[in-house]
Amino acid sequence: MKARHALRALLVLTASALSACSLDSRGPSGAADVVYHGGVILTMTDAAPRVEALAVRDGKIVAVGPRAQVDKLDGVKTQTVDLQGRTLLPGFVDSHGHVYGAGLQAASANLLPPPDGEGRDIAALQRSLTAWDRGAPSPLKKHGWIVGFGYDDSQLKEKRHPTRGDLDRVSKDKPVLVIHQSGQVGAANSKALQLAGVTASTSDPKAGFVAVLQKLLGRFDPETHQALVRAGADMVARYGFTTSQEARSAGKPVLDAFVAAAQASALPVDVVAYPDVLSARALIAAPWLSRDYAGRFRVGGGTLTIDGSLQAKTAWLTRPYFIPPPGQSRRYAGRPAATREQVMEAVAYAFAQKIQLLAHANGDAAADLLLEAVRTSAKTYPDYKETRPVLHGQLLREDQMDDLKELEVFPSLFPMHTFYWGDYYRASVLGPERAQVISPTAWAREREMMLAAHHHALVALPDSMRVLSAAVTRRTRSGYVLGPAQRVDALTALKAMTIWPAWQHFEEKSKGSLEVGKLADLVILSADPTAVDPLQIEKIQVLETVKGGRSIYRR
Repeated sequence: MKARHALRALLVLTASALSACSLDSRGPSGAADVVYHGGVILTMTDAAPRVEALAVRDGKIVAVGPRAQVDKLDGVKTQTVDLQGRTLLPGFVDSHGHVYGAGLQAASANLLPPPDGEGRDIAALQRSLTAWDRGAPSPLKKHGWIVGFGYDDSQLKEKRHPTRGDLDRVSKDKPVLVIHQSGQVGAANSKALQLAGVTASTSDPKAGFVAVLQKLLGRFDPETHQALVRAGADMVARYGFTTSQEARSAGKPVLDAFVAAAQASALPVDVVAYPDVLSARALIAAPWLSRDYAGRFRVGGGTLTIDGSLQAKTAWLTRPYFIPPPGQSRRYAGRPAATREQVMEAVAYAFAQKIQLLAHANGDAAADLLLEAVRTSAKTYPDYKETRPVLHGQLLREDQMDDLKELEVFPSLFPMHTFYWGDYYRASVLGPERAQVISPTAWAREREMMLAAHHHALVALPDSMRVLSAAVTRRTRSGYVLGPAQRVDALTALKAMTIWPAWQHFEEKSKGSLEVGKLADLVILSADPTAVDPLQIEKIQVLETVKGGRSIYRR
């Protein structure tokens, strides 16, 4: 089914399907396990966007509609949940994220700048690293390293990255590694550099960072990998996600950790993995390559990384960066992370094998190359649209949105960047003009396209309300509204976090909306995002996450 036709099918639902209660008069077997009422219930359907009650039995929704009807399923053993004015809606579906990376983030010292951490200056980073080293257990500590995640040089008082000397003040005996919030770059102390063989003659600083990071990751045993998988899955559940993603799975040890967690029934949420289609193609295979979960895990396809990130100024653009990074000329526009030949071959491979491709193309030059590859391979594989290819991107031109619609490539956007880096994009990365249209959600809706709004943890916390707030308000840290024309209403943004990414994952028949027969993947919020002042959305709390009818997180 073509994406535009699928969109109409998702939005035009029959009232009879919504009001069906699956009543069973035979006794307790027909009763519900749980009935929810007494609050706002948002279904993510247009035919009946709000209902009074919802019933669950055996992990699935068996009734949704008027309370008088749903209450007929109230049996002797039925648990009745009075929402007390709170809001119930489908569990969030992550369109692009890294569960394993979120686990690494959760297990490391928090170096994020406010409001997510205390990383305002170098001294604050040093205090956080020292406190982490002396504090609670972490699966990373047994390896003898001090690890921090999330510093952002654009938000630090010093406006620079930490130096080796800064980190030597934390420890000279233990290796210290701090990872930038982009996940693309970082810094290390003398001990870590020594262990990784990085010296003054190492010409490429990023290569030095990768060497240090690989030295740390190389020490991880299966137990560490599995602990990070579980920590990441627990973290996303706390923010209301019931389906998450492991994009660009970091090789066989990480995939093995997910498989082990699945086989041990240790995953609280569903996880869809997308191994690197260039370096880990052998992992995109049966038995885990499937549309069905086993132990809440499956491989959904492959990731193709074409460039880097805007905030690290490694994304590939058609026009130069507003202010180039140190050592680069005024013509610097980033660079591709894959060759043209690699991109063309990877797209053709995915289409030939009928594998869903998730392409990381943050810059518009990277998006141009992806679109060229799709258009070229479409001539040989005209049924490629059945694989529902995805573009994970950010800086897209309006003509590229037309191409995405024509080629039926699903846009997975990152509106949360408007909050975290919007001011930096205006002042340094893109300039005031181009920064206005990052993650152009409104352009997609003007073209009647489905889209997704993702969190991209570990790049940011998997904060569902921050994602929602950013899509609705596009307010930066300073309060500036970045690209007001790209704002969307709260209900549209919620669909971009529920039913539309469920479609992206081929799961629209079982997830993403509250309908009879679908999984009871639910989230309870402290307030109704569609009714509050948009500026208050970020303050809404996730109170409970329910996966398949079972509570997996309570605040």
